[in-house]
Amino acid sequence: MRTALLSVFAVLVAVSAAVWLSTAGPLGTQNAADGSGARTSPAVSLIASSASIAPATTAAPSPTRTSASPSPSPTPSKKASTAAASSSSGPTAASSGTHLITIVNADNETIWAATNPNTQHPIPVTGWKLAPGQSVSFTVPDGWGGRVWGRTGCSFNSSGVGHCQTGDCGGLFQCQGSEGGTTTLAELTLDSFDGMDFYDVSMVDGANLPMYINTTHRTAADPISSNGCYEGACTKAVVCPSGMQVKSNGQAVACETACAAFGGDAYCCTGSWSGRANCDPAKWPVDYAKLVFKDAEPYAYSYAFDDSATMACKGHCNYRITFGITP
Repeated sequence: MRTALLSVFAVLVAVSAAVWLSTAGPLGTQNAADGSGARTSPAVSLIASSASIAPATTAAPSPTRTSASPSPSPTPSKKASTAAASSSSGPTAASSGTHLITIVNADNETIWAATNPNTQHPIPVTGWKLAPGQSVSFTVPDGWGGRVWGRTGCSFNSSGVGHCQTGDCGGLFQCQGSEGGTTTLAELTLDSFDGMDFYDVSMVDGANLPMYINTTHRTAADPISSNGCYEGACTKAVVCPSGMQVKSNGQAVACETACAAFGGDAYCCTGSWSGRANCDPAKWPVDYAKLVFKDAEPYAYSYAFDDSATMACKGHCNYRITFGITP
């Protein structure tokens, strides 16, 4: 019963997400800039390579999801930069009519966290730099929907223009569009249906960082433990086959999907494999959805129709998004 209900909820979430993604646009002049350099050492906990899962060799790769194009970046302002930095001091209580979102970097490298703009419910800052152990908190209004992700290997100039190895959003520190490339996503649609929020961790487009989401101020118990475990299974690094690795300067920085890496109707859920009823990873030549993504994060979307990964939160829920594996 729960799986069937969540499948219906997942469709509602998808429709809601399409609305706010289609209206993404500039947020005026409230931007922050970051002038730090790119990382110089690999992050051990991000992507672990594996030779034990043999890659398939089929048709040319094709994308699993189309992202919204980023909008042009306005000139950054020092005021917004100060606000973003000061919010890294720790969580604060959310006021009535808002939800508190806290992003925690529990990984071993600097992460440039980001969220896409939502013009219906705008927030002034959409990018933050988090060193290992740092966190940032911000509030969003009731009815907000959006994605949160982590960018790695970034370098920005004093105007907030640059590039990231993964998760880049148009070369801007303050994101004006959706995420780019192979990126682990936190997806939230708040106050969506019958007083409930819907949220998930998604690896439908692949993964660049381990992530889990905790909730507070909810009417039922949080399904995810405070250290990232779910129904006895905990958050681990993705073990990525060599044929699915995205590399930068010879280092694996992300793990793309089997569809993007190998193509074919089965992996891409097209042709005779299209649709929820026909797209069954257990029948793929190799079940990469489970072996690569689901085994690493048991609560996450591992392929497009993995609707059981959608979670609901009733109450006036707040969210903590953690980048990192279970200690």
